[in-house]
Amino acid sequence: MTLLCAEYGAGRPILLLHGGGGPQTVEAFGARLAAALPAQVVIPTHPGFGGTTRPDDLTTIAGLARRYADLLDERDLHDVVVIGSSIGGWIAAELALLGSARLGALVLVDAVGIDVPDHPVADFFALSFDEIAALSYHAPDAFRIDPTQLSPAAREQLAANRAALAVYAGEPSMVDPALRSRLASVTTPTLVVWGDSDRIVTPDYGRAYAEAIPGAEFRILPDTGHLPQLETPDQVIAALRAFSSTAGSR
Repeated sequence: MTLLCAEYGAGRPILLLHGGGGPQTVEAFGARLAAALPAQVVIPTHPGFGGTTRPDDLTTIAGLARRYADLLDERDLHDVVVIGSSIGGWIAAELALLGSARLGALVLVDAVGIDVPDHPVADFFALSFDEIAALSYHAPDAFRIDPTQLSPAAREQLAANRAALAVYAGEPSMVDPALRSRLASVTTPTLVVWGDSDRIVTPDYGRAYAEAIPGAEFRILPDTGHLPQLETPDQVIAALRAFSSTAGSR
């Protein structure tokens, strides 16, 4: 299976993994990040998203993680910073659990995937686009989508993205009950970044994620929701710079 990848810049390699909104939620940030650090940013499209085809035997987050481990091998990339947004963060966590020596750092941005009973993931699949925007952004009016104003092709792609998300992440929970305990074996230096206004997965959920990973740093971003790379990208870049200065490279 050949992955569709966008690439920007040159420098330390970054694998940037998108969430359920598709690759368009990270591509502009990837280009900005490549110029700011500088870095070589590789952004794969999860099969089934963005108009791509999902193989019948690729049905899990763990399966996606293994495919991205293969991608790092195929490209012979070393000291890779893996950054994942939302379900991309879940994929990134599973990738770190594979123990690949190619990983240099892990950055989870408002990730889903763990079970935190007192702070559950919002029931994404039961929400309208307007409700998703209200829970996802500190200032949602700038990011609302009216699907009735989209072209038929764009509406079809949104539906396909949602269907792929349901296959990979599970409907409706978007959690793996065993993941939280398994994270204790992660040895990759880790930064967990969270928007203070995220109501898809709250900051307390983010704290639980960071506490599950030995030595992980936790950073709250003010006036930011579930998609910091869209809403406050400069804050994310500043957090990455601060993390890089302390974590270094392996």
